[in-house]
Amino acid sequence: MKTIIRIVVIFILLSIVSTTLINYFDIEFGVTDYWEVHGVFFLIFISIFPRLTLLFSSVAFGGIFWWLGFFFAPRLLVAILATVSYWNTNKILVTISWLLAIGGESSEKLFIIRNRSFNKSNRKAFNDPNVVEAEFEELNK
Repeated sequence: MKTIIRIVVIFILLSIVSTTLINYFDIEFGVTDYWEVHGVFFLIFISIFPRLTLLFSSVAFGGIFWWLGFFFAPRLLVAILATVSYWNTNKILVTISWLLAIGGESSEKLFIIRNRSFNKSNRKAFNDPNVVEAEFEELNK
């Protein structure tokens, strides 16, 4: 139930933001259909390997914000590019890209933080001379 609520909330927020940008700031979103330009394999690869796919595909690139997004938050960059390019024709696909971006970036950062703290505790054990000496004595028996 939480997932459905999140999907609906993200869809509503995207609709409000895009409508505001279109009506009040005269920003034009693309009218190209995603399926006319890309296929299923591109969708799979951009979800799993966003940096590689952005680098070696025909996705528009350049500018300081693009490169910052590429290095620090590639899934968010993909979601932003999808919104700008395909919001008018593929709203559901863009919403899914935002769900992947938010979930993927947060889970990736959480994984890195957890592994870093795990490695620190292991390093303390290896730097303790008593632990190394006990293991050495056990091996020599």
